[in-house]
Amino acid sequence: MEVEEVKDKIKVLIEKENLEKRIDELALEIQNDYLNKDILVICILKGSLFFTVDLTKRINNHKLEIDFMRISSYGDELISSGNINIIKDLESDINGRNVLIVEDIIDSGNTLYYLKDILEKRNPKSLKICTLLDKKSRRVKNIVPDYIGFEIENKFVVGYGLDYKDCFRNLPFIGYVDI
Repeated sequence: MEVEEVKDKIKVLIEKENLEKRIDELALEIQNDYLNKDILVICILKGSLFFTVDLTKRINNHKLEIDFMRISSYGDELISSGNINIIKDLESDINGRNVLIVEDIIDSGNTLYYLKDILEKRNPKSLKICTLLDKKSRRVKNIVPDYIGFEIENKFVVGYGLDYKDCFRNLPFIGYVDI
C-alpha cells in the first residue's frame, strides 16, 4: 500500500488528551516504584522516541539516564516479518543497574522476547518493560509488560512515534489504518 493511500485511511484511536493523561499516570507509577533508585531507561528507536521523551520528563524523584537501541522486525510491511535485527546497540553498561525498557507497542512479542533475552545476559539488577500499546491478541511469545499504557485491538496503528514506511510518526494522536 502506498503512503498516500494509507494517509486517507487513518482514523483516530486514542486522542492526544487521553495519551497525555495516561502518560502522567504511568510516570507516577514508575516514579513510585523506583523511589530513591537510579534508572537506566532504554528507548527503543524509532517508534518509542515520543513516548520515552514525554514519559521521562514526568519522572522527577531520582537519577534517570536514557540510552537507545534500534531493533527492526517490520521493514516496510504492515505486519512483523519475524526477523529481528539490532541496528543500534546500547552505549551504557547495564550490569547491576535498574533497567526500564520503553517500547511503543508489543504485538507478537517476538522482538521484545529477543531483546529481553539479550539484556538479561548483561546482568541488570532489575529489568522491567513499559509499553505504550499492548496488542495481546497477536501475542505468540510470553511477554508481560510491567507498565501498559493502553491495550488495543489487532489494528495497524500509526502516530505518536509509530509509522508506516517512516511516515505519520508526527501525528499527535494514535491512529489506525482503516483497511
